[in-house]
Amino acid sequence: MKLGLSGSLEHKTAQEWAKKHHDLGCLAINFPLDYTAGEEVIQAYTQQAKEYGLIIAEVGAWCNPLDKDPIKRAEALHRCKEQLKLADRIGAVCCVNISGSKGDKWDAAHKDNFTRETWAEMIASIQEIIDDVKPQHACYSIEPMPWMYPMGPDEYLQLIKDVNRDKFKVHMDVFNWITTPKRYFFNEEFMEECFVKLGEHIVSCHLKDVHMEEQLTMMFREVACGDGEISLEKYIELADKVSPDMPMIIEHLHSDEAYLESLAYVKKRLEL
Repeated sequence: MKLGLSGSLEHKTAQEWAKKHHDLGCLAINFPLDYTAGEEVIQAYTQQAKEYGLIIAEVGAWCNPLDKDPIKRAEALHRCKEQLKLADRIGAVCCVNISGSKGDKWDAAHKDNFTRETWAEMIASIQEIIDDVKPQHACYSIEPMPWMYPMGPDEYLQLIKDVNRDKFKVHMDVFNWITTPKRYFFNEEFMEECFVKLGEHIVSCHLKDVHMEEQLTMMFREVACGDGEISLEKYIELADKVSPDMPMIIEHLHSDEAYLESLAYVKKRLEL
């Protein structure tokens, strides 16, 4: 496992950025720039990550290639392609995005996220992104979400089959799939199912936790590592079986202090 943070931490230079993560014991890192940054600064960050022995785990696309507005959809597809080009150019493991939404927000829950038409549009968008870019190194990957395709490991396997592209891989965030009491209480068994079925396709992982509130009707809340009930040990064990170099990125914290606290907690809990 190559532990890292999705937060870039406060810094002024590429060297300071990479050194901060290295000194914390991180072995993986998310790229903090997008394709619109100048080539000189992109290369500076890339070189510093290399010099400090940091795997660039992710280049994020984070946009909606299924937007109902055709102009916004075209803009999102353009961004996905440019971010995948960037990931390929700098030697990142993957360019990651969500599959897309038919809601008003780019990542919204919506009933039309689950139609046959949306499935077909999703397949076509992923194929177009990969076919236009033709990446040689980086993969394009979809992060699981709780309210859009794919909703579980079997559906993700079907997605892989339907996309049918070598450079399409899995970005695993099993926590986003903890959407039922059964998956929550039997999370080790669910994680086992995910990694047995998808393991050979997984190239990067997110790390966090989930807590179920004891109130009606039901609420699952994403929380920092250790504030929930998901077996982080099992998750790491399964990821390590796929690859000892698997990036494991702590995400969705709201300050440098919170990231540092979470990193220290994970390292202590896992005896790293």
